[in-house]
Amino acid sequence: MNLNKETLSADVNKRENYSLEQLFAAYKTPIYQFVYRYCQDEQLSIDIVQDTFVRFHKYQEHFDAQKSGMKTYLFRMAYQLMINRLKRRSRMKKILPFLYQQSQREGLSHEDRLTVQEAIQQLPDEQRAVILLTYYHDLAQKDISKILEIPIGTVKSRLHASHKKLKVSLEGNE
Repeated sequence: MNLNKETLSADVNKRENYSLEQLFAAYKTPIYQFVYRYCQDEQLSIDIVQDTFVRFHKYQEHFDAQKSGMKTYLFRMAYQLMINRLKRRSRMKKILPFLYQQSQREGLSHEDRLTVQEAIQQLPDEQRAVILLTYYHDLAQKDISKILEIPIGTVKSRLHASHKKLKVSLEGNE
């Protein structure tokens, strides 16, 4: 069943039969192009497209055709996800630039990368897990909370404590 975007959007608006697969086929490319043109990051763009449809699937009952069309709704969702991810990356770069994504760390010498890895390995297990999930896997604190089965406040306090320890450790190695 191959539906055009107008028919598909009308079906969704009426809560008729449609599949996430059909929505994905219809909107993945335009959303990807929008996100990529905004951030110039291919992997982030792919992730945002996937996250958009996962989020839509999870919260599709909140879609109100009276407020906006399907395309507008999906683009707004993608935009919000992208902005949140970019803000998180920006905070990461300000807090600990040496932990920013692997592609960004390639400017560090092999010795500096080893120093960072050793400093992370010296952290207590609980703090190390939070650092790795935050900076190496780009997960939100609420997701880390679920993964580690701890309150979000504990995630925040462990992240703060690990930042302090890493700064002290790495400043001592300069």
